[in-house]
Amino acid sequence: MAFRAMLNATAFRSPLLRTLVPTVALAFGIQAAVAVPSIAFKTERFYDLSGSLTYLSCTALSLYLPVLRARAAASGLGQAAVGWPSLLNSVLGKGALEGGWWDWRQVVLSAAVGIWATRLGSFLFARITAEEGTDSRFEGIRESAPKFLGAFFAQAMWVSLCCLPVTAVNALPASAFPATLAASSVVGVGLWVFGMVFEATADQQKSLWMKEKKEKKHEEDFLTRGLWGKSRHPNYFGEITLWTGLAVTAGGVLASNSAQQALGWSGSPAARIAALAMCAASPAFVTFLLTKVCDLFPYGRGVWKETDGIYRSLVFH
Repeated sequence: MAFRAMLNATAFRSPLLRTLVPTVALAFGIQAAVAVPSIAFKTERFYDLSGSLTYLSCTALSLYLPVLRARAAASGLGQAAVGWPSLLNSVLGKGALEGGWWDWRQVVLSAAVGIWATRLGSFLFARITAEEGTDSRFEGIRESAPKFLGAFFAQAMWVSLCCLPVTAVNALPASAFPATLAASSVVGVGLWVFGMVFEATADQQKSLWMKEKKEKKHEEDFLTRGLWGKSRHPNYFGEITLWTGLAVTAGGVLASNSAQQALGWSGSPAARIAALAMCAASPAFVTFLLTKVCDLFPYGRGVWKETDGIYRSLVFH
């Protein structure tokens, strides 16, 4: 009953709002649920892991929500239940055979977020577990319930803004996607793959360097080998790149004539620019967080500060 009430309460005329509002509500709901025991026990052990869980949950909800609405509507009218879409058929471009559910770009973009969130979440959880559940980012925060709650709600906003391009794409029916393969899709997916590999490689190199340092195999104060010898923050670069790739792919779809019509937008230059700006908000926000306000986010321990007149990265991650 609660789920049906949620569907009724969010049955907006705009397909974008029908998907966006429940997805954002879920992000804040999950973060609030994790915040309560975290505040009670003053522990940040599950902060980053809850962020990954929120990404996975919100992406899955945005993808399945149109299907769930159709199934609920059919049930309410006493009709036969709508079948579940096939991921394989959607990837192969056969989504239209299932009543128009899912274009391959929806599946690929959703899977991209899922892969990224799973890898980063497991990496960060392993890191904080190795550090006995403490994280220097939360010094002076975990002891204050309002500040700690604010950190969880900030994470909910982070998830909502970063997922915005994918959420918007998932709000569209499969029939709204261009039939031809656009250059933006090729470039966008390529950027995501490059950024993902770059970020994962940087993490692996940093972990190996830290392991060797603990084993007294070197006395280096800073990692200057591999990707870390080319960039101060290769993990940041990879993170920004992969979200840019998702935004490019989504922007190419949302600015198309068919998507504009499905969204109920005018298709004017202003409407297309608005669609592109909505997608660009994701990598722009990531860039802002990583370069300006990164203290409470997964890569927040890469803060540079001045020591003896030299800017040094104390931890990189």
